[in-house]
Amino acid sequence: MPLPRSILQPVVPEDRDLAVVAGAIPEGLTGECFIAAPHTSTLGPPHAFFGAGMTYVLSLEPGTRGAAPGTFAWRQAWIDSPSARLQQKRPDAFVRSMLGTHSPFGLVNAANTASLPWGDRMFMTWDVGRPVEIDPVSLRYLGEVGRRDEWQVFDLLPGPVLPMITSTAHPIIDPDRDCLWTVNTYFGQLHIVRWDGEGPIQRWPIANAVVPQSVHTITQTRDWLVVGDCAFKVEAAVLTGGDRTEPANADEPIYLIRKADLDAAKSGTEVGCLRYELAPEMNHYYAQYDDRDGVVVMFEHTQNADIAMAAREGDIDAWGRPTDPAFYGLYGFSMTPARTTMHCFDPQRGERLEVAEIYDPERYHTRQLSAFDWSAEGWEHPEAVHSVYHGFRPEAVQQRMLDLYADRVDRAMLPTEEMPCTLATHSWDGLQTISEYRWRDTTDVATSPIFVPRSAGRDGRSRHAGERPGGLHGFVVVPVLSDHGMRVEIFDANNVGAGPLCTLASPNHAVPFVLHSAWTPTLGVVTDTDHAAFGDELGQIDQLDDDLANVAREVARELAEGLNPLA
Repeated sequence: MPLPRSILQPVVPEDRDLAVVAGAIPEGLTGECFIAAPHTSTLGPPHAFFGAGMTYVLSLEPGTRGAAPGTFAWRQAWIDSPSARLQQKRPDAFVRSMLGTHSPFGLVNAANTASLPWGDRMFMTWDVGRPVEIDPVSLRYLGEVGRRDEWQVFDLLPGPVLPMITSTAHPIIDPDRDCLWTVNTYFGQLHIVRWDGEGPIQRWPIANAVVPQSVHTITQTRDWLVVGDCAFKVEAAVLTGGDRTEPANADEPIYLIRKADLDAAKSGTEVGCLRYELAPEMNHYYAQYDDRDGVVVMFEHTQNADIAMAAREGDIDAWGRPTDPAFYGLYGFSMTPARTTMHCFDPQRGERLEVAEIYDPERYHTRQLSAFDWSAEGWEHPEAVHSVYHGFRPEAVQQRMLDLYADRVDRAMLPTEEMPCTLATHSWDGLQTISEYRWRDTTDVATSPIFVPRSAGRDGRSRHAGERPGGLHGFVVVPVLSDHGMRVEIFDANNVGAGPLCTLASPNHAVPFVLHSAWTPTLGVVTDTDHAAFGDELGQIDQLDDDLANVAREVARELAEGLNPLA
């Protein structure tokens, strides 16, 4: 049975009230889940990742956010950023490519990849744009982080009002400094960015730190920031519609930057780093905050997958079949089994030691995403990671990919059967499998798992910490996509193998492709934020013709007056 055809199809997102259709809601389940996604009206070729950003919110407490008694609110909103407003007013001016959505205004900041809670605040992120803050209750756009002239703007393409800023979809919040750390790359040069929640950013170029491909993640310990080159490769020819000629790099540099060196340096001053090499390729990695015994980092390798390639017209899949047009724009899934490694870096000696690995070709193929206990207490000493694996999906592996990776992938070793999705709990210490659950139906697509702590914020703990922080004492919430409708399954984090404790659903509720998600306690309205106004960033508007310039001014006026035509 194939992947669901509905995951990339344009549907009208709807607010729904979800009911319990199986099992019972467990005691201690609280808070809300925020999910990032590309908007359905902008899904599709050449790459589904590049649709305009939207937010889904699932309330885990019945009767909240306007839901009927006994039901659970599923709410959605298009992020009404300047990018989205301009695109809505002049869709004829925007063109999609393998680098994003372009226009005479500049590059769309899709803000569609990850949700990032910060105290009572919520941010939506993307790799090629500033983090975007939204109100966690109304979901309306509040502003972008920093002013455009504080960032290194990538001038490969014109961007008079929508600058191209290469950053990362996974900034991090420093619990000790109460700041946001992210990156800004400029023709490969790595810059570290700090933002304290308002006002200007600080930015430091990192000496001898070159990023050959891209940065999708930044992670941290108490004393160190960790940045690795990630396996999203875009060659120059691809920007003009040509084909890739090289696979993603098989090995990548990893940079460790000491936070104390950044604290001591004036913004703009070059700061040093430690450099390591790591293989195979990866996109996501996570460091344990406690670094007294070394900088311990878990790397989720994307070995022989290619997120920068996508299915298109004329493609032939891994099993020699014409690719269904329903999958045009879907990124290239893995051609080999999933691999996860744990490494310990010793900054004093400059050494790196691999201490654990997950590699099981019979069980784990094509990792999707993972869930952790992101509370300060939980990340100090993590106990577990909950990972979703999509399994082997021949429809999402194209012959073009197999040809490009011919030196790395043995076609004879490709599975001869499709694999369903799997949710597996692995221990942080040693990466042993604690428990796993496998869906039976290959037409089910499990999306980003969400760890929800049990009874968070009680007995003097931080608001994000449960009764026993670390990732095992709580719940794992998994939205599951299907041609039969979306449902939400809730598992006991200590025993996902027992199956869902309960299932939430609404009849005929179609939800397409979604990306990263996050849990947060129920938050209040954000009213006091300081962001650069879009109207103050129109200094290059004379590069636009009069018609487009007037559209940009209209958007600036709407934002200044609090008007939202996308609501």
